[in-house]
Amino acid sequence: MKSDIEIAQEATMQPITKIASKLGLTEDEIDLYGKVKAKILKSDIHEANNYGKLILVTSMNPTPAGEGKSTVTIGLGDALSSIQKKTAIALREPSLGPTLGLKGGATGGGYAQVVPMEEINLHFTGDMHALTSATNLLSAIIDNHIHQGNELNIDIKRILWKRAVDLNDRALRTIEIGLGGPVNGVPREDGFEITVATEMMAVLCLARDLNDLQKRVSNILVAYDISGNPIRVSDLKVEGAITALLKEAIKPNLVQTLEGTPAIVHGGPFANIAHGCNSVMATKMALTLADYTVTEAGFGADLGAQKFLDIKVPVLGKSPDAIVLVATIRSTKMHGGLSLEELSNGESLDALREGFKNVAKHIENVQQYGIPMVVALNEFTTDTLAERELFMELCESIGVDCVLSSVWEKGSEGGIQLAEKVVELCEQKSQFNALYPVDATIQEKIDAVATKIYGASKVNYTENSLEDLKEIERMGWNEMNICIAKTPYSFSDNAKLKGRPNNFEITIRSLVPKLGAGFIVALTGKVLTMPGLPKVPAALGITVSEDGKIQGLY
Repeated sequence: MKSDIEIAQEATMQPITKIASKLGLTEDEIDLYGKVKAKILKSDIHEANNYGKLILVTSMNPTPAGEGKSTVTIGLGDALSSIQKKTAIALREPSLGPTLGLKGGATGGGYAQVVPMEEINLHFTGDMHALTSATNLLSAIIDNHIHQGNELNIDIKRILWKRAVDLNDRALRTIEIGLGGPVNGVPREDGFEITVATEMMAVLCLARDLNDLQKRVSNILVAYDISGNPIRVSDLKVEGAITALLKEAIKPNLVQTLEGTPAIVHGGPFANIAHGCNSVMATKMALTLADYTVTEAGFGADLGAQKFLDIKVPVLGKSPDAIVLVATIRSTKMHGGLSLEELSNGESLDALREGFKNVAKHIENVQQYGIPMVVALNEFTTDTLAERELFMELCESIGVDCVLSSVWEKGSEGGIQLAEKVVELCEQKSQFNALYPVDATIQEKIDAVATKIYGASKVNYTENSLEDLKEIERMGWNEMNICIAKTPYSFSDNAKLKGRPNNFEITIRSLVPKLGAGFIVALTGKVLTMPGLPKVPAALGITVSEDGKIQGLY
């Protein structure tokens, strides 16, 4: 079969005006970025009682063997369109970090892709650059304020805000700035985060509109003064300039799938170190314009889906009508103890049985929220008939339907059965159950996620995190949501613990208030907000031909 980029480059894309018309958008309601990309200008978004159906796609814990969550999301959207359902897909924007690093692009695969694939994976409409500039403007304002006399008495040892670049660059995690004499500012320790892990990204994705964006920006906590009082963006009076830099970036982007289904691609926070969902505005737009909206949350259900349901849903005002949990035979067998190399040795029913414990735990987690669900078994050519039958039997044994998906190979045709099942689930009555009450304490919220979702037996707190907790309580920030930063490869905070680990403890090493986003980030394990490149980055395989075509971008 052809590579993803070959399939994408051979596609005949429809004019974006035609794609817009499928959602009832006129040419006056979109801003063209060439012939096949546009920003949506429509501002009158309906309230929740007028929304269409919402389908959330999530997955088991990822492995190097692959799950294909974005591929299934896109293929399901196309399949819904093919059975005559007015459908929109709502996805996150790819980050240059994984695109040029380890994972590659994030626009689906095979015959279930959003296009133009290369442009979406690279600079797209400039949203990432705007967010990077807004983040770095704030850093520049902070250091200039200190250099110009420090009227706010900012404690240079308690500056929380970091600079950003949307690349994996481990050398920038911790840096010294202001060196070279007084003319260059005040020397201090600083660092960089990858753009998709910044609070600026979270703020953009959780803002209801431009006014809400400015309010959230103004409330961002940047530092403490020498007396321990919080200093926000509003104290530096730069919220207006930051909002101006984000004025275009907050508008959702409209593109299309290979089969011409409208796709709204906007915002891109990571799910391991941020909240992992596309923007509220994009999802609301899709729910307003289509009868069925298919969206995804990053990484496995223990991260992306949990954060979608507990952080995004309260802002969105609507919970999913159905949830699709994506799994593969290959990843299930890796959770059952096989190495990536051993997967090529053929059938292993024992490893599949053992690895299914990981899938089962994710199923249990989704069921806690009271939302109808189905497991989508994403087919690989290496799967055997006996393995597929066993996987189906295991799902049936715990009372959950499983449907095969072959959208990577067949496009919408390979997702018809899944689409029909999702339509059926969307008609079922459900009662959304939040994981924890809003008025629970920070520790109670962390404990709820760790014990109910991860399956941890205990949560430990370092001395540093306990001091952070006292600070949060002193400031009255207890009613904020919790966003736990954790490895995506395990239910635990140890990436090596595959499957469904038992009797494990997790450790909270620090708590970081994100007042603009409206949540507290709880850092665990070795999770870093600036990833590093692998030994052989994906960037080394990317070239441009003489006719200007990009090759090697997957």
